[in-house]
Amino acid sequence: MAIGPLVRRAFGRHERRVSELYRAIFVDLDEWIATIRDWSPNPRRILELGCGEGYSTERLVAAFPDSIIEAIDIAPNIGRLYAGPPERVSFRIAYAEEIAAECPGAYDLIILGDVIHHVPASARQSLLEAVRQMLAPGGTFAFKDWERTASPIYFAGYAADRWLTGDRIAYLTRGEARDMLGTIFGQASLVAERSIRPWSNNYAICVRPEACAA
Repeated sequence: MAIGPLVRRAFGRHERRVSELYRAIFVDLDEWIATIRDWSPNPRRILELGCGEGYSTERLVAAFPDSIIEAIDIAPNIGRLYAGPPERVSFRIAYAEEIAAECPGAYDLIILGDVIHHVPASARQSLLEAVRQMLAPGGTFAFKDWERTASPIYFAGYAADRWLTGDRIAYLTRGEARDMLGTIFGQASLVAERSIRPWSNNYAICVRPEACAA
């Protein structure tokens, strides 16, 4: 059983603030959202995969005021701590494959941030294939995760993720992530890469499938 939700809820009305401070130890979400906006400035329709309790979703709503934003997760606490305008985003418990069957080619921007290490290795190809199916022509896929290294901060991040969420997680190196994405989208579609503060373990990759045909 995950102890993270129990620990955070013990802070009562301070839960949100404590959660934000905890996440800031490992990743600057504002920089991540700014990176996404650099890569896709004016998407009409956005899909956030694995949105969790809505921290990054709230930032997306502020960063893309003219976009239609949808957010999905398979966890029952989806969007629980989202405090933005309720009419600006639709939350739904669903798998990416379900959305791909319903809305092929529908999204100008798809975001998968700090999710892939929670996905069993046997299910990753199916998830990424669904992303490819859902992208609109000229669309952008913004991928981010935490790199497996031999550094102390990596092991601190691993321990926090493993024991607070209760998930059996498996991180990739950057090279493994590039190979995985290149297999699904084509290596030429990997058009940009950045590190996100405060740790170089935070890596982000911009994928544009149309680049393969350029």
